[in-house]
Amino acid sequence: MSPSTGAARVRRALRAPRVSRGNALPAGAWWLWALGLATAASRTTNPLLLGLLVGVAGYVVAARRTDAPWARSYGAFVKLGLFVVGVRLVFSVVLGSPLPGVHPLFTLPEVPLPDWAQGIRIGGTVTAEQLVFALYDGAKLATLLICVGAANSLADPARLLKSLPGALYEAGVAVVVAMTFAPNMVADVVRLRRARRLRGRPAGGVAAVLQIGLPVVEGALERSVALAASMDARGYGRTARVPPAVRRTTNALTLGGLLGVCAGTYGLLSAEGAGYGLPLLLAGLVAALAGLRLGGRRSVRTRYRPDRWGVRAWLVAGSGAAVAAAMIAAGVTDPEALRPGVIPLTAPVLPLWPAAAVLAGLLPAAVAPVPPPASPTAPEEQQ
Repeated sequence: MSPSTGAARVRRALRAPRVSRGNALPAGAWWLWALGLATAASRTTNPLLLGLLVGVAGYVVAARRTDAPWARSYGAFVKLGLFVVGVRLVFSVVLGSPLPGVHPLFTLPEVPLPDWAQGIRIGGTVTAEQLVFALYDGAKLATLLICVGAANSLADPARLLKSLPGALYEAGVAVVVAMTFAPNMVADVVRLRRARRLRGRPAGGVAAVLQIGLPVVEGALERSVALAASMDARGYGRTARVPPAVRRTTNALTLGGLLGVCAGTYGLLSAEGAGYGLPLLLAGLVAALAGLRLGGRRSVRTRYRPDRWGVRAWLVAGSGAAVAAAMIAAGVTDPEALRPGVIPLTAPVLPLWPAAAVLAGLLPAAVAPVPPPASPTAPEEQQ
């Protein structure tokens, strides 16, 4: 075999295949990747790193999302993130900030407040330092929302619900409503905007949003509840009889493990809890997995074509975990680079190796299966 033939075979093996029912990535892989990016975003207020995270998430979404209705939710989350940044700036201007500043921009009339409201200010002098601090803080929250939007755009909610562990089937109805509400809402927005254009009515602007807002929310909630009711009628969540000791052990392990996961996640997301966050998270994961494994014996429901975690799924999930781990490590070794100060007011600097670690989040754009070409009507529906 010639070297050129061997190289061609290697390229064909590494090339991402066309997506099909058998090789589509599990929805959990996309969520783990997005949560890894969100964890990295929670560890920094550097606008350059946050912008890089948004760019990585947007590129992967553009490269691997399908033309399904729920896959168009990424743009809505981006707009929501920009709205959050604007609200954060407005609150900083109106309510003031305890942050001292030496660069005043303008002064608003200050409202006198009673003595019991000490520490709260309405109006007053607005400085450049407080606006920059509010911008950094709002950009971090916006990046978190955009990472969640990337998971909503890439992960099929129906396949995510199908992969729900057996111990959580009893809560499946509530999970169905929660996980399908946002995708159904995006689909209803596209449908109502298309109907308004066909009737010659404006589909954009504040007036159109106010007119279609209530029907969109009501329709999305009704469709989610109808799906949950149909699943309940078909026996979703039905359990087999197990000994009381097994049931109590399952509940204790699952509840305790999930509480440990929540506490550990909070520790990882907060700057002060990095020391106890990871051990508590790992202990919670072990307990929760044991409870879910034991609780699977209670399920009498079978699954047709269950999702399988292959090499590509582990690479996608691992790339998000690698970004989160690198950002946590950077926060320990060089916290000033991840959290640029505003006093004195200086331009943020892009740290090289944390930025290179963020680029590892682009791996799904190379290894995840390629979606089919968009249908001719997809661009029209997205307008």
